[in-house]
Amino acid sequence: MTHRLTLRVYYEDTDLAGIVYYANYLKFIERGRSEWLRALGIDQAAMKENGGHVFAVRRVEADYLRPAKFDDLLEVTTDLATASPARVVLNQSVRRGEEVLFTARVTVACLGPSGRPARLPAPLAAALKGGAHG
Repeated sequence: MTHRLTLRVYYEDTDLAGIVYYANYLKFIERGRSEWLRALGIDQAAMKENGGHVFAVRRVEADYLRPAKFDDLLEVTTDLATASPARVVLNQSVRRGEEVLFTARVTVACLGPSGRPARLPAPLAAALKGGAHG
């Protein structure tokens, strides 16, 4: 269940030294998670509209290993680590070629219309079944 997203570093992503600003890696991996869900056939807008379910990041463990720079072509990888009835844990990385620049382990909770934890919608739970690793 590995998903790959290619993106380019734009000037707006960098600081004055031309290095990607640290918080932008979180934006990059957010895009990776959204595209991972889309690849699984999950429409987040429809999920919210039909059942009021949304996702909230509960925890991020991140390691900044090497800097990305203006005009780099990056690949964001997203892998399912574990899934429970109400949350998903993903391993994500940002690479430039074979070089790993950033890694993160992200825990995402499913919230219902009340804003409280809720079970994953059935289509997502079905898509994830068998894809979790421990």
